[in-house]
Amino acid sequence: MRPPTPRSAWLAALAVAAATVVTASAATAAPTAAVRAAGPAALAAAPDIPLANVKAHLSQFQSIATANGGNRAHGRPGYLASVNYVKGQLDAAGFTTVVQSFTYNGATGYNLIADWPGGDPNQVVMTGAHLDSVSAGPGINDNGSGSAAILETALAVARSGLTPTKHLRFGWWGAEELGLRGSQYYVNNLPSTERTKIKQYLNFDMVGSPNAGYFVYDGDNSDGVGSGPGPAGSAQIEQTIQAYFTSIGVPTRGTDFDGRSDYGPFISVGIPAGGTFTGAEGIKSSTHASLWGGTAGQAFDPCYHRSCDTSTNINDTALDRNADAIAHTVWALAGAGTPPGSTVWSDTFETATGWTANPAGTDTATLGGWERGDPAATSSSGVTTQLGTTVSGSYALVTGPLAGSSAGAYDLDGGVSTIQSPAITLPSTGTLNLSFSWYLAHLNNASSADYLRVRVVGSSTVTALDAAGAASNRAAAWQSAGVDVSALRGQTVRIVVDAADASGASLVEAAVDDVRITQS
Repeated sequence: MRPPTPRSAWLAALAVAAATVVTASAATAAPTAAVRAAGPAALAAAPDIPLANVKAHLSQFQSIATANGGNRAHGRPGYLASVNYVKGQLDAAGFTTVVQSFTYNGATGYNLIADWPGGDPNQVVMTGAHLDSVSAGPGINDNGSGSAAILETALAVARSGLTPTKHLRFGWWGAEELGLRGSQYYVNNLPSTERTKIKQYLNFDMVGSPNAGYFVYDGDNSDGVGSGPGPAGSAQIEQTIQAYFTSIGVPTRGTDFDGRSDYGPFISVGIPAGGTFTGAEGIKSSTHASLWGGTAGQAFDPCYHRSCDTSTNINDTALDRNADAIAHTVWALAGAGTPPGSTVWSDTFETATGWTANPAGTDTATLGGWERGDPAATSSSGVTTQLGTTVSGSYALVTGPLAGSSAGAYDLDGGVSTIQSPAITLPSTGTLNLSFSWYLAHLNNASSADYLRVRVVGSSTVTALDAAGAASNRAAAWQSAGVDVSALRGQTVRIVVDAADASGASLVEAAVDDVRITQS
C-alpha cells in the first residue's frame, strides 16, 4: 500500500499515471454479507481457505525476495519472479493467464491477469491485489498477504470446479507502491465496452497486519467521512463482506475510499469496488483494541514499508479470517450459489404473471405495499432507500415504487405487506434450488422488528430469507440469495414475500427481482 495522498492529489495522479506510462506490450513472462439470514437461505457456501496454503505462498514470496536483493519492487528481479510464481500456479490450475507489460521510470512493470473459464462474459467480478513491494523490504504483509489470499481463493475456485453465473477474473498489479501504475495502466487500456463488463472490483491490500484491525471499504459512505461513497453497487460489496464477518462474530469498521490502493482507477471510471484492510502505519486506538484485541497506541503494522515486513510480520488469525472473507465474497457476488440446471420456473417481472398482493386479506400496512412496478430512485439524508434500477429489465417486486415528494412518501408504512406468486408445480426428482435478488433498506429509525422474508410454501415451508432491520442506516443494494427446496419435490407451492414496518415511524423499503427455480 502506498503512502496516504489527499483525494484531489490522487485523482490528479491517476491522470499523470496514464501520461507517464510510455511503452507497453501484451508479452507474457517466462512460464513456470445487520442481516439475519436463516441457515438454509445462504448461498452455496464458499470453501474454507486453508491458512497453511496462504502462508506457503507467503513463504515463496519471502524466498524470492531473499534471493533477489531483499525486495520484490517494480523493475527489480524479485518482482518478475513473483509474477512467474503466481502465473505458474494459475496455469497449472486451468486459468487463462496474460502478463501485461508497461514501462514506468525507465523500468518494465507487469500486471498478471487470470480468467476462469465460463460465466457470463458481460458480467465480470474482478478481484485484485498489488504484487510489488517497496524497495526497502520483501513486502510480506504489504502486499504479499493480499496477493497470496486471492491466489489461494483462485486455486479454490479451480479445486471446486466452480461454475458461477458471472465471469471470474483475478489481477495482480505492478508498481502500486509508485502510484497505482499497473492498475491504472490496465484500466486505461481497457476499451470502454470491456470496462462496462466489470460489474464489481474487489481489492485486498494488507490483510494480515500484526496488530490487526478489521476494516471494510465504506461503499455507501455510512461513516460520513472523507471521500464519499463509491460508485453505485459499492454498498452491495460492503454489505456482503460485513455479513461474512458478522457471521463469525467479528465486528468491522469502515475505511474510506482515500485512493491509497488499486481500487482507485476502477472507481474513477464508475466501477463499483470494495474490499478489506487490516491497517498500515495508523495507530490502533483504545476503542479498536477493545473491539479486536491487540495493542492500543501502536501501529496496525509497525513494519509498514520497512525491511522487517517479513514472513514473521503476519497475524495468522487476521490472515485466515480475511482469506475466508475473500472467498465468501467472490462466491456470493459471482452467483456461485445458483447451480447449473434446467429452469423449472422463473419470473423477471417484465410482464404480469399473476402475483397476488395481500393474498390472505391479513395485511396491516397502510401505504407502500408490495406490487410489481418500475421503481423510481429515492434517497433520504444521503442514504439510497429505493433503487431506480432493477437486476434485469425495468420491473421488480417493490414496496411502493413511486418516488413522491420525499423518500417517505411511498415507503412501507404501518405494518406488514405480503405478495404471493402463482401456483408452481415442482418436479418430483432432482435437486431443486430457488434463487433471487433482493434488498432491504431503512434509516436509523428502524429496528429488528422490521424485516423482509421470502418463503416457499407447500405442505411445509422452506424459509429462503429472513432479513431483519436495525437502528442504523442501510442503503438499498441488490444482493443474491438461494436455497435448496428439494424437500418440496412433487408439490404445488407458492413463493410468499413479506415485508414489515413494525417498529413505529420508520422508513423501510424492500424489493425482490429475478426469481428462479432450477432442477439439477
